[in-house]
Amino acid sequence: MGKRDVGRDINGRSPLQRHFRRYWQLYLMMVVPVVYFIVFKYIPMIGNVLAFRKYRPGKGIFGTEWVGFRYFKRFFEDPAFWRAFRNTLSLSLLNIVFTFPLPIVFAILLNEVNRKRFKKVVQTISYMPRFISTVVVIAMMTEILSPSSGLFNQFRVNVLHLQPVYYMNEPQYFRFLYIASGAWQFTGWTAIIYLASITNINSDLYEAAEIDGAGRFQQIFHVTLPSILPTIMVMLILEVGRLLSLGFEKVLLMYTPSNSSVSDIIDTLVYRTGLTNQNYSYATAIGLFSGIIGLVLVSGSNKLSKLLTGDGIY
Repeated sequence: MGKRDVGRDINGRSPLQRHFRRYWQLYLMMVVPVVYFIVFKYIPMIGNVLAFRKYRPGKGIFGTEWVGFRYFKRFFEDPAFWRAFRNTLSLSLLNIVFTFPLPIVFAILLNEVNRKRFKKVVQTISYMPRFISTVVVIAMMTEILSPSSGLFNQFRVNVLHLQPVYYMNEPQYFRFLYIASGAWQFTGWTAIIYLASITNINSDLYEAAEIDGAGRFQQIFHVTLPSILPTIMVMLILEVGRLLSLGFEKVLLMYTPSNSSVSDIIDTLVYRTGLTNQNYSYATAIGLFSGIIGLVLVSGSNKLSKLLTGDGIY
């Protein structure tokens, strides 16, 4: 038998051919998401060349004047950019600090519930807000916090005898409302990932801890948390990667001229610069800078995760 026949079966198929014959359904399922990422994620990256060119409508992205790093120097000297950068960074960090631990805590507490029916009801109710549109969520917040007919202001006026406050318009309430509404909408949904990870923990570990005299809280800290730490780190890496790309639609819907000092983030700056002011090259430069920072953060946090836990996303 020659070299080329090594590894082939009796029908003459190579190991690679046998692999695809066995798993062709899975590869077929991958076609749609792969095409989606190619068409809507990778091909548009060609447009980043506009960050280095002075775009003129009608000439295409490659038929314009090459200006190098002019637009990068411009936004580094722009106070509006640095204000948007500070707002993005502070809002993202606050969002991670306050909302990232919530699904972990919720999943652990829900896992401790012994009544399966009650557990399913709570889990269903908790992840339902995830399916509510962001537009609807902001509309609900606007109605509840309305200065004329809102529930909170009715309480302020009728019970506390205070003047009504337009919460959605005041800059000091913007960050709290953004974080609180996000926690309400996504805590239950994200907790599903941690619940699945907790379910896969070997029950022998809990039995061994119980034999050693560990209580429920000790089992959580010494068995549950260490076991789901790789999942926690992967989720944290993904959150860090989105540090400079907050929910654009939500911020834009909550944005008003009065709260712009804290609500104007990089995404809204790119939106106004590119679409409203039609300065496409400048907006592309800002977006490209944000993407590069996100790539550096993901790579750094992934390396740190591998050093601490031995696991990462790649």
